Amino acid sequence: MKKQVLFILSAGPQGIHQGSCALIADLKEQLGEVCHVSSPAMPDPDYALWKAQIANEINALNGEVLLVGHSLGGSVLLKYLSEEDCQLTISGLFLIAAPYWGNDDEWQSEDFRLPDSFANMLPRISRLYLYHSRQDPVVPFAHAQHYAKQLLQAVTREYEGDDHYFCEGLPELVDDIKRL
Repeated sequence: MKKQVLFILSAGPQGIHQGSCALIADLKEQLGEVCHVSSPAMPDPDYALWKAQIANEINALNGEVLLVGHSLGGSVLLKYLSEEDCQLTISGLFLIAAPYWGNDDEWQSEDFRLPDSFANMLPRISRLYLYHSRQDPVVPFAHAQHYAKQLLQAVTREYEGDDHYFCEGLPELVDDIKRL
């Protein structure tokens, strides 16, 4: 049986060569033989709407699952997991260029902000990974550093350069998923 991968994409347009589309396509191509990668369309960036959509997707799954969140998708997925009782076995959580809401003046939104003790409220997650470019022009690298301080079990993968969308794929993500 193939592993189940639920990919929660970034905010904004998701047409060809936009948003998370290239990254999702690469994952499906690289993991297609061993994983079923689903990536639902998400509504406009409103936490209540995203939370409902994530709940629908998670409730449709069973057994063991791998969760991937890109940009806003990563931060919302983490918030959802810290607030809700998730009955799934989460073998891996992979956060790509996720903003840490409230970390600086440009990233303020009470709707998306995590509670101070969010790390203690997460379900058991076997493996947790953070992926972030040092010169990310959308979400500053300091956000990944802040997550790393809160999520001590996380493996942080840092990249030189200014990639946020990882349109050429993210080979380390593919390798990390295959290892689980």
